[in-house]
Amino acid sequence: MDSINPADRVLERGMEALRTLFGDGWAVTEGRGHYSEGYGAFYDLKPLGENVTALLYVEDFDSVTPRTVETELAPRAHLLRHLVTEAHMVVVAPWISTKAQQLLLSHGIAYLDLTGNVGLRISRPAVFIHSVGASRSPHPTSRTTKTMATLAGAKAGRLVRLLADVRPPYRAAELANAASLSLPYVSRLLDTLEDQLLIRRTGRVINTVDWPGLLRARAAETSLLRPDAYTGMVATNGIASVLNRISRLPARERDGLAVTGSVAAHRLAPLTARGQLMVYVADWLAIDEDLEDHLGLLPTKENADVILLRPSDEVVFERLREVDARQEVSLSQLVLDCLSGPGRMPAEGEAVIKEMLRDEEEWRASAIADLPRSSLF
Repeated sequence: MDSINPADRVLERGMEALRTLFGDGWAVTEGRGHYSEGYGAFYDLKPLGENVTALLYVEDFDSVTPRTVETELAPRAHLLRHLVTEAHMVVVAPWISTKAQQLLLSHGIAYLDLTGNVGLRISRPAVFIHSVGASRSPHPTSRTTKTMATLAGAKAGRLVRLLADVRPPYRAAELANAASLSLPYVSRLLDTLEDQLLIRRTGRVINTVDWPGLLRARAAETSLLRPDAYTGMVATNGIASVLNRISRLPARERDGLAVTGSVAAHRLAPLTARGQLMVYVADWLAIDEDLEDHLGLLPTKENADVILLRPSDEVVFERLREVDARQEVSLSQLVLDCLSGPGRMPAEGEAVIKEMLRDEEEWRASAIADLPRSSLF
């Protein structure tokens, strides 16, 4: 499929793409009714030489969010099934996110976007098409670029951690104050999260947070191993020795270190592999020969079994857990680090989420006011 100009009407481009997918052995022709602004169009889909036709009701949109699917498209598809029982609803847009695709299919709505994402299933004639295109929008809408906040960046990380670590209800102003963020920024990001169905509000009160989905969405925008933000080391006496040495450090040095990654995940979800030891080092603590001697480490550019990480934001040191006289990152931070890490780490992050789902009350604070004062910015 060719380049996309979101200013163009996408219906014709989508139908052209659909005809290309079906090829010469099929006919896709305008059916009953005609396209007009604000309404969809009917098309007949027919294999040449056979006496069977499927009726498609196709609507085009500039953008389709999970919230759009739930609040607008699902009710419309339900009504269509009552009015035109044989019609199959198809949504066409410049780009449709993976979550929106899944929601569309769960409501029996087919989709096609101009990057190549297609999901279409019809029983008669038998049609099953599943095609994967772009995972990110190649042309964000003007609304996205000008007013919508994204989950990238340190500020978003602070809000995500707070939403995950504290059970609702709360308001935007409470979150902004606790995370030391501006209210306009928090409001914009909450609008984005609501569009993605990662939070739900009643009026101005957030009463539901999809924290697993939120952590996955945030992790997709970050990378644990940022260039120039980590140092590879070899543990001269093994990883267990490094962990013991961290526990015996003077309090000031120990407070500047926090274990994350596979080793921390393995303790929570033993089925995960115990890989490299990853340790955050606070900005105020130098990674020098003294620290290397204290921990029994040697710098290396290859085959490191210990990774010292510089945090992108101090939030990684918020709400730490004390384990065997050393600090480990919070569970929400551990999930973010694993999901955005290399190799098997994303699978380890999913295993940790599974453990966290067993008892949310054990690790989520019941209210922002219940958080330790030291954990507020």
